[in-house]
Amino acid sequence: MANYWKIVNRLIREADIILEVLDARLVDETRNVELEKKIELAGKKVIYVINKADLVDKSFLDKKKKQIKNCVFVSSVKHYGSKILRERILMLADNDLVTVGVVGYPNTGKSSVINMLKGKGAAPVSSTSGFTKGVQKIRVTRRIMMIDSPGVIPFKRNDETKLALIGSLNAAKLKFPDIDAMALIENLDGAVEKHYGIEPGEDSEESLERIAVKKNKLLKGGKPDVLLAARMMIQDWQKGKIKIMQDSCTDAD
Repeated sequence: MANYWKIVNRLIREADIILEVLDARLVDETRNVELEKKIELAGKKVIYVINKADLVDKSFLDKKKKQIKNCVFVSSVKHYGSKILRERILMLADNDLVTVGVVGYPNTGKSSVINMLKGKGAAPVSSTSGFTKGVQKIRVTRRIMMIDSPGVIPFKRNDETKLALIGSLNAAKLKFPDIDAMALIENLDGAVEKHYGIEPGEDSEESLERIAVKKNKLLKGGKPDVLLAARMMIQDWQKGKIKIMQDSCTDAD
């Protein structure tokens, strides 16, 4: 944790603009208030890059756009939004050459966003002495220089539910998969039940039991195996199978 803040503090000093990469399905949960305060105190500009936009409904994105100032929706997998993001960076740039740093929680797609902006033709131009091993500056365009660094926000070890939902903890290793699965059901407000083709229960526990029955995850005697069903659900979520959408994403280049 201490080493992370050493790296990120240096990144904030070096960069003119910071991209904070968020998961479109868990926008609020993947924001880091402490980090954002550091950026604000340093007087640097931040762009909230909401990745995995292809996994959520357009109406959900529109709602978040009203809540979060200066955000850009992208899908690094489907290459949506890269042109818009580059244009937003240049719009905020004060100088002819702007340096951009990228931070984000594990599995929000930080590396994918960097690669999306780099493109095939980008190449490292220098290593940054005294920063950390492997950090490089990469010229993305004539005017945009990117700091490629291990700016991944660490989780607290005891935050299992968040680790599970972000995808940083394998479903097989969860101590309380049923609690994590119920948190997901509650957070997505009907999307999980829709994905598995069941009617929502009176509460998240009943919904989980119905999913177990639907997917034939049963104990002896026909009782729902909620632990097995929960691990299956978390795994489906981490693989991007459970989506919060009705329409496809239209924020293309």
